[in-house]
Amino acid sequence: MHRKEFIRSSLLGAAAVTIVPRHVLGGKGYIAPNDRINLGYIGTGKQSRGLLNAIAGVKDSMVLAACDVDKKKLAYFVKLAQEANAKKSGADVASYGHYRELLDRKDIDAVVIATPDHWHAQISIDAAKAGKDIYCEKPLALTIAEGRAMVEAVRKYKRVLQTGSMQRSQKNFRQAAELVRNGYIGQIKEINVSVGEPVKECDLPSLPVPDYLDWDMWIGPSFYRGYNPVLSPPIEENSWAWWRGYKGFGGGYITDWGAHMFDIVQWALGMDDSGPVAFDPPSVPGAETGLSFTYANGVVVNHKQWGEGNAIQFIGTEGRIEVSRSFLRSNPVHITGQELKSSDRRLYYSDNHYEDWVSAIRKRTRPVADVEIGHRTATVCNAVNIAYQLQRPLKWNPKKERFDDESANQMISRPFRAPWNFKDF
Repeated sequence: MHRKEFIRSSLLGAAAVTIVPRHVLGGKGYIAPNDRINLGYIGTGKQSRGLLNAIAGVKDSMVLAACDVDKKKLAYFVKLAQEANAKKSGADVASYGHYRELLDRKDIDAVVIATPDHWHAQISIDAAKAGKDIYCEKPLALTIAEGRAMVEAVRKYKRVLQTGSMQRSQKNFRQAAELVRNGYIGQIKEINVSVGEPVKECDLPSLPVPDYLDWDMWIGPSFYRGYNPVLSPPIEENSWAWWRGYKGFGGGYITDWGAHMFDIVQWALGMDDSGPVAFDPPSVPGAETGLSFTYANGVVVNHKQWGEGNAIQFIGTEGRIEVSRSFLRSNPVHITGQELKSSDRRLYYSDNHYEDWVSAIRKRTRPVADVEIGHRTATVCNAVNIAYQLQRPLKWNPKKERFDDESANQMISRPFRAPWNFKDF
C-alpha cells in the first residue's frame, strides 16, 4: 500500500471508530462524553424558572420539551426556554399537557421534575422506566413508601437522580458538616433546627376552575378536591403556591424547609443511609414546634425556634456551630476559620448542584444528593409530620423503615387515585 493510501485508510478507520451511535456504545440512555444533554421539564411553575436559569448555564445542555397542566405557565416557560436555547446552538421547545408524551420522546436524555410533591413518585418512576435520568425537586417524596419505591426504580433502571437539596453544593453547609463530622466542636450533644410548622388538613373553599387549567390532572394520584388559587396561583400573581402546606399535596414547612435543614443534619452526622430511631412530639394538641428526634448514638435534634429562621445550631462538648444560607459562625469564633487537617474526613465536594448532576449523568455515578440521600431526608421530614399528627412518642427502625406503632405504619403510604400506581415498575 502506498503511503498516501495508508494514511487515507487510517483516517477513515479512525472516523468509523469515533462516530458511533450512542445506542451502540452504551445501550438505552447512554450519554457519550461529547454528546449534548437534552432535557425535558415537567412542571413549569415558579420553581422551574429558577431551575431553567441555573441548568441553562451547564455546558452542552439543551431544553427540548416542557409539560404542564396550566397552559399559561407552560407557554411562558417555553418562551423562556427558547430564549435560553437561542444563546447556545438553538433548539425548538415542544409543549405537552401529559408528561408521558414527553417521556415517550427518545431524544430526551433527562427530565427536571418541579411539580407539586404529590406527583414526584409517579413521574420519577415513570421517567426511570423510560430510561431518563432525573432531577427531582425536594422533598423527594410525599410519603416514606413513595420515597423507597423511587430508590428501587432508580436502581433497577440504572438511572441518575439528583434531589434538589442544593445546600449540599453550598460552601457554608459543606464546611459546617465537615467541622461537625471531624469533631471540631467535640461530641455532638444537641442540634436545634428552626423551620416552620407541620402539614395540616386542607380547608380551602372550592372555586370555579380556570379554563386554562386541567384541574383533574393537577390532582392526579391524590384524593380529589375542588380548585383553589392558593394551591395553584395564576401566573399573573407570580407567587409561591401553597399546596405545600396541605395534606395530600405537600408536607408543610416541615418538608419544605425541613428537606433542606434536616438534610444537612443527616449529612453532618453521617446518616445518609440511615436516620433517627425515635420521635418525641409535644402532647399539646395542634403544637407546631417542640418535637425532638433522637439518633442511635444519642444525639437529639430539636425542632424549635432558637433565634434564627431556617437555620441549624450544632451544640457540642467543645463549642457551637450555627449555619444558614446567610451565615456560618461558631463559638469559639476561631473554629470556622480553621483549615481541615489532611487526616480529616472530607465530604462530597460540589460547588454547582446542576453541573454535578450533569457530570454524574456523563460518568454514570451518583451525585451529591443521590436518590437514597433524598429519600432518607424526606423520611425524617415525613416521620416528623406523622409524630406531630399522632401526638405520641414513636420508635423508628431506619433499616426496616417501620414504626413500633401500627397507626403510624398506616401513614407510611397513602391510597393512590386510579388509574395511578407508583408501585407499577
